[in-house]
Amino acid sequence: MQEIAPVTPDVQDMVVAAYRYQSGQPAMALDIHHLPAHDPLKDGFIWIGLKDPSEAILRELGVQLGLPDNAVEELIAPHRRPKLLEFSNCLIVVAVTLGLKDLRPLLGTTQILIAHGLLLTVRRGSNSSYLQLRARLESTPALLARGSDFVASELLDLIVDQYQTSLEQTEKAVEAIEQQFLIRGFKENDVRRIYRLRRDLLRVHTAVSPLAELTRRLSRIELEYVDAESRAYFGEVSDRIARTAEFINSQRQALAFAFEGGLMIGQMQQTDTTRKLAAWAAILAVPTAVAGIYGMNFKLMPELEWTLGYPYALGLMGSVCGFLYWKFKKAKWL
Repeated sequence: MQEIAPVTPDVQDMVVAAYRYQSGQPAMALDIHHLPAHDPLKDGFIWIGLKDPSEAILRELGVQLGLPDNAVEELIAPHRRPKLLEFSNCLIVVAVTLGLKDLRPLLGTTQILIAHGLLLTVRRGSNSSYLQLRARLESTPALLARGSDFVASELLDLIVDQYQTSLEQTEKAVEAIEQQFLIRGFKENDVRRIYRLRRDLLRVHTAVSPLAELTRRLSRIELEYVDAESRAYFGEVSDRIARTAEFINSQRQALAFAFEGGLMIGQMQQTDTTRKLAAWAAILAVPTAVAGIYGMNFKLMPELEWTLGYPYALGLMGSVCGFLYWKFKKAKWL
C-alpha cells in the first residue's frame, strides 16, 4: 500500500473510527490528518469506518489508500442488492442491512472493502453501529490477528444477527395476526395489514437471500484477499443467511394460510347469512301467498262467509310458518 497522505477535515467528519491493529499490541487510534505509511506484513491492518460519506470524501480516500478508480466508483454508486466485486488490489462485498420502524423494513447497505492490510466499511441508510463488534474483537487480540478478511466475516455475521433481531419482531406480529384470526376473524383493515406485511417480507427476502450465495462463494472459491481459515467463517455466515431466508418464507406462508383461512371463514359466514335469508324468505312467503289470495276480493269466495274463516286462515298460516321454522332450525339454517 502506498503512503497515505493527510486527509481534509471534511473527511474526518465522516469517519466513524480509524484504527490500526497490530499483533501483540493494543489498537492504535489514527489521526486521519496524518495517517502513517503502512506495511501489512509488519503493521497488521487498518480499519476505517465511514457512515453516509459524500462522493468527494470517497474519492479523496480512494486516492490516499491507493484504490483503483473502478473500485472507488463502486463505493460511490448506490446498491440495492448484495454484490461481490473483485478488483486488482481489493475485494468489495456489498451487504444489505435491515432495521424496523413501526414494523416497516428499513433497508440500508454496508460496503466492505477488503485488501492487504486494509478494511474499509461504508454504511448507508443504517442506524446500527459496529462499535460493539469492534470492542469485542479488540478485547481478544488473537481474533484481530487473523486479519481483515476474518473481521469482514464477523461484520457479515453481525449483519445477520440484525436480520434475526428484526425478524423476531415480525414473528411476534405474525403470531398476533394468527391469534386474532382464531378469535374474531379478519376485517377489511386486517386484510390490508396482512397484505402489507407479506409484501414487506418479500422485499426483505429479495434483498437478503442473494447474500447467502455471495458468502457461499467466498467460502468456496480461492480469492487473493480471503485465506483458507477465513473461508470457513464465511461458510458459517452463508448457512445462517440461508436459514434466515427460510424463516422469512415460513412467515410469509403463515400469513398466506391466515389470509386464506380468513377468506374461507368469510365465505362461510356469507353462506350462513344467505341460508338464513333464504329460510326467512320461505317462511314469510306462506302468509304472503295466503293474504294475497284472500286479498283478491272475489264475490264467490265461500271462505269469506265463514264465521271462523279469519281465525282459521291465521291458524293455517301460523301452523305452516311454524312447521317451516322447525324444519329450517333442524337443518341448521336458522
